[in-house]
Amino acid sequence: MAFTEEQIAQLNYQFKGIPPTEIISWAVKNSKKAVVTTNFRPYEVAILHAIAEVSNDIPVIWCDTGYNTVNTYKHAEELIKTLGLNIDLYVPKQTTAHRDAVLGIPQIDDPKHAVFTEQVKLEPFRRAMKAHQPDVWFTNLRKGQTALRDSLDILSLSKDGVLKVSPFYHWNDAQLDAYLKQKGLPNEHNYFDPTKVLENRECGLHT
Repeated sequence: MAFTEEQIAQLNYQFKGIPPTEIISWAVKNSKKAVVTTNFRPYEVAILHAIAEVSNDIPVIWCDTGYNTVNTYKHAEELIKTLGLNIDLYVPKQTTAHRDAVLGIPQIDDPKHAVFTEQVKLEPFRRAMKAHQPDVWFTNLRKGQTALRDSLDILSLSKDGVLKVSPFYHWNDAQLDAYLKQKGLPNEHNYFDPTKVLENRECGLHT
């Protein structure tokens, strides 16, 4: 899916206000290999449900850091079962117990935090993308989450030229709450990302 910046800008203008499933259907129709990434954080169920409504064949890449809460793991298992997700799990090469013994979870101002982030998130993500080699990457990025994400849109290009599609980009929490209520979908707010710590801090995948 080779688009110029001008074409992407025009499509973003056209897609604003369009139902997420229509955006997903357009992307699937025009792609050769699409994937969706998830960490089962709050409101991830929205995009996973929308993706499943369009196609259950799309690989759902879960890069599990190994530091999720018990609630998150139970939430993930529930969604995998009820939505019939085509999960492809990627985990760090080093076990959590081993890393806890030699590194722990460094503070965000500690130089070792970059090493930690590389081990638990970036390396597994690169491994997943190399294995799947998608031309479309569905994400649940939304405006207002971080400064970087405010500079993106429904469609944007990754640094590797993959078309990122964020169907809920312009949705706020209240709109998503209404969507989940309408669809009868569960949400889970007891979530922890050891690479971000702060909610408005980028995790590294989208930089």
